[in-house]
Amino acid sequence: MDELRIPATKTTPEIILDPKGIVKITGRSIQENIADFFIPVEEWLCEYIRMPQQVTVIDINLEYISSACAKVLVHIFQKIAYLQLNSRKYIINWYYEEGDDDIQERGEYFSLILGMPFNLIKIS
Repeated sequence: MDELRIPATKTTPEIILDPKGIVKITGRSIQENIADFFIPVEEWLCEYIRMPQQVTVIDINLEYISSACAKVLVHIFQKIAYLQLNSRKYIINWYYEEGDDDIQERGEYFSLILGMPFNLIKIS
């Protein structure tokens, strides 16, 4: 399985998916039709979940999240939850800038509705 890297643009985040157990999504997601952008990400995750590492670390550091991206993130987190079925662990780090209540609350909301623990990490 190969690493997948998608560079950031003005409207889409940078994605790094490393088969060593690292998932990073960084930047901004302001494009409303983002589902097509995330197709390779979801395909990669489906393959990864078949033979995951013992621990998978998911780092989400987004400065803006469109409603379309929020839906895609929910699907990604639901796929990540399957790791527990394989007796594997995951760590979700949700980064937000100090004073950015919207992003902080979005992380809290995802954690609550999905029943998944998120590490909410404030960036100064």
